[in-house]
Amino acid sequence: MNPPTRITRLTLFMLLAVVAVALAACGDGPATASPAPQRLPAVTLPTPRPAAPSNQAAQPANPPASQASGQPAAAPANNNTTMSNMNMAAQATPAAQPTGGAAPSSPAQPNTGSGNVSLVPNVTYTLRTGLADGRMAFIGVGGQIEGKVNPTLTAKPGDTVQITLVNGDGVDHDLTMPDLKVATDHVMAKGASSATSFRVDKDGTFVYYCSVPGHRQAGMEGKVVIGQPANAPQAVQGADISRDPADVPAPIGNRAPMTHRIELETVEITGQVADGVTYTFWTFNGKVPGPFLRIMVGDTVEVRLKNRAGSKMTHSVDFHAVTGPGGGAAVTQAAPGQDLGFTFKALNPGLYVYHCATPMVAHHITNGMYGLILVEPQGGLPKVDREFYVMQGELYTHGALKAEGYQEFDVQKLLDEQPEYFIFNGATDALTKKYPLKAKVGETVRIYFGVGGPNFTSSFHVIGEIFDRVYDQASLTAAPLKDVQTTLVPAGGATMVEFKLDVPGRYVLVDHSLSRMERGLVGFLMAEGADNPDVFKADPNNPQTGSGGH
Repeated sequence: MNPPTRITRLTLFMLLAVVAVALAACGDGPATASPAPQRLPAVTLPTPRPAAPSNQAAQPANPPASQASGQPAAAPANNNTTMSNMNMAAQATPAAQPTGGAAPSSPAQPNTGSGNVSLVPNVTYTLRTGLADGRMAFIGVGGQIEGKVNPTLTAKPGDTVQITLVNGDGVDHDLTMPDLKVATDHVMAKGASSATSFRVDKDGTFVYYCSVPGHRQAGMEGKVVIGQPANAPQAVQGADISRDPADVPAPIGNRAPMTHRIELETVEITGQVADGVTYTFWTFNGKVPGPFLRIMVGDTVEVRLKNRAGSKMTHSVDFHAVTGPGGGAAVTQAAPGQDLGFTFKALNPGLYVYHCATPMVAHHITNGMYGLILVEPQGGLPKVDREFYVMQGELYTHGALKAEGYQEFDVQKLLDEQPEYFIFNGATDALTKKYPLKAKVGETVRIYFGVGGPNFTSSFHVIGEIFDRVYDQASLTAAPLKDVQTTLVPAGGATMVEFKLDVPGRYVLVDHSLSRMERGLVGFLMAEGADNPDVFKADPNNPQTGSGGH
């Protein structure tokens, strides 16, 4: 082949290649054959979109085209779909069936599985995000759940349920139910919303919560109950074992020493820890903490300890105010049905812990066997308007935090010092729902505070107040500390704090190791009275977002 012929053929080949590339770029050229992608069933609801980054709702996207066959797709076993910031009426509008021709593949669903033409909800709920009792929460909107915090949502097998989440606080939230593979989009702007629809054909109890880190632990968790689950824990109700913090004997005042008789009965009782959670407490006189005892230095005290018949354990009492073997525990190891006693003289003024000291001592203490005894100095204590009695404890349950039903004691968690609950006065709601502290503006408040433990030190703090006086380590003869924000109280120790209420509102009792608040350790002091704008005044333009605090 001569050179000119080779050049001509090469040139022709290059021209054909250029033409082929051009045709391919225009979509008119031949395409390499490949298997057709498998298409998902048709989705009747608008395409989910992320929540709008402002207070304006995002516009809904165009609905995806249906399958080319023109026939409805078979329903998956578990149907759900999600949409955001759209008119809820759009759900009831079925997508038009195609008449033929190719259709693009359905867009991916970001949070859930495939939708289905039958996903028209017949049960709807709306939840708004916000604060309730100082914690993050889902708050019910409308109907029977109006205003309820983390309401239980119910439906029957076969129902299609729609849950709409509305952002009420301008903080990033979502709602997710992993067991159902259901979730809303994140809603980040106040007023933004997202909805998810799902159908479940079997009875069951499912948890919904916010998946933003820390929000579930901060309170954003509830339940969806479908039908009557066979494996659902039975509703449990234990005895109210919580001590009313106002249950304090009157001050002694100025008097001569005298003889007292103190009678304690050890009672083993199944009590309420939290909603739906019970536990067997071991108590003095049926409450946690035991009774507040009040004597004066120089008094002679006769102690009688009776272990109620029917108890399963031996019990005793050790008073930190006693000078003598075991604080009295050495002579009060009472078997069930037995009544033992001793006498002591109060030599030192102060606020002292008493507790059971029967081995394993930590087991008896964590189960509720602790209290305080006040030994007033000669002449008594300075007068105040209100006195309250609060003690902090720990519970080591076999079940995890909030696990429902009756909970057994877990000895390994106790030895590892890993409590499931931290509590004031025996229960997670003792000082919030049952017995909040109550006082009036202008009054001086005194709190007798102790730590039963058995293991953890408390950083006692009242959110929104400053302690005018702290009797450190419960010493009543040393000069008190003044102007204190937080005071340390060790396990087996106590303190006495005083402060004047200048502003009305709700003040929150906490251990400033604040993760313990999420395990139940919180109390309320409600102060009533006229506003005091010279001391505290909110900006009238502030949005109403509920009560909070650090």
